[in-house]
Amino acid sequence: MAARARRGIAGGGAGDSGKKTTGEPLEDSSGWGEWLRSLLLAVILFLFLRTFVVGTFVITSGSMENTLLVGDFVVVNRVALGPRIPRTQSRLPGYASPQIGDVLVFDPAHERDLRLVKRMVGMGGDTLEMRDGVLYRNGVAPEETFVQRRDPRGDEGHPWMVWQRDHLAPGVDPSTYAPTRDNWGPLVIPADHFFMLGDNRDQSLDSRYWGLIERWRLEGRASFLYFSYDRDSPRPFNFIRDARWGRMFDPVR
Repeated sequence: MAARARRGIAGGGAGDSGKKTTGEPLEDSSGWGEWLRSLLLAVILFLFLRTFVVGTFVITSGSMENTLLVGDFVVVNRVALGPRIPRTQSRLPGYASPQIGDVLVFDPAHERDLRLVKRMVGMGGDTLEMRDGVLYRNGVAPEETFVQRRDPRGDEGHPWMVWQRDHLAPGVDPSTYAPTRDNWGPLVIPADHFFMLGDNRDQSLDSRYWGLIERWRLEGRASFLYFSYDRDSPRPFNFIRDARWGRMFDPVR
């Protein structure tokens, strides 16, 4: 009886141990499942914010100098103009409309999977022209303190500019129209279209060449810089040693 009792106690101990062993994997499995659910939720939230709320853009050319420099990292506000639904020409409602002078990120029609940043200088209903490098909107030259002229002697035409003939103002003969970089127009901008120019007017490939931008192609408004460094610096670790700390969090105007 004593031996049986001892065996019973031993068996009971093994049984208790078995219950604990059985319970621990279930607890670990539940922990892993919760961790995976949290990770999945974080990824979904990140993709949602990236697609519909804010985006980022890196400046790789000097077409917007000195407003934006090569090596600037820009936060793009997608909500303001209404975020675009991916792979469609539809967008959700925004709380603002594009305004003259906005610096916008957009998807140009002339090259797929390309994103550009330029300043919007004309919209539907405007009449635009440029004379000797000076922009005129509806007959008036707006004040453009941000404009840079680096090569004023380089005025010349380009085959791409032929698109302008379809938007000439009444009275302009398309057969004799010969636009150049600094002399073109007047052009009448149709509804829901925008004319984009780089601030570095002499070194920017923009709407003068590849045409107008439809409303649905706008990705968002450039908001502020979150980092900047001199990408052309030959020094190692230039993203740290040549960081432009003074440009951090500067608004884009």
